[in-house]
Amino acid sequence: MSEGQPRRTSGAARALAAATVYVVNILGQETTVEIGPEGARVGDVVMPAELLEIPGSPIRMLRLGDAVYEVVAKRGEQRGAFTVALDGVRLTAEALDQRGRALRALSVAAATRHGPEPVRAPMPGLVTRILVAVGDAVRAGDGLVVMEAMKMENELRAKSDGRVRAIPIAPGTAVEKGTVLVELE
Repeated sequence: MSEGQPRRTSGAARALAAATVYVVNILGQETTVEIGPEGARVGDVVMPAELLEIPGSPIRMLRLGDAVYEVVAKRGEQRGAFTVALDGVRLTAEALDQRGRALRALSVAAATRHGPEPVRAPMPGLVTRILVAVGDAVRAGDGLVVMEAMKMENELRAKSDGRVRAIPIAPGTAVEKGTVLVELE
């Protein structure tokens, strides 16, 4: 095979050699796609499928049946997330196999917090006022901190009931996005 000629990617060759089932989500619509020796199966439709790599380029050529599509896929931040340009149309997609879906379910379960969540800065800004003190009981929706961002004052509120455990910042503090402003218990 000469340089510059399309070639089948090793990942595509492996996927076509052994059947793998993916759940693909595009624009909120989930579809099950099975990649196997006979090609791609979407529902009851089976068609020949091949993914060709253009060496030295992010472009891939996808053949589904008799149709050929130009594809550029960029990995997203989460497992299985992609930004895809398909024949010039850009969209976000998620494609996870059964193992990937199981890992995501486990990580979501492990990340589930028990008890009140801390109040974090939603964007970079300046803390102008603190409306509570350590030990105060708060209810969901109560104002806790006022911060200025983009020349606007924003009152940040409690997401759940709790008691103020700590306030690690003071008025006049410049904070980055994600900085803990009020800890609740």
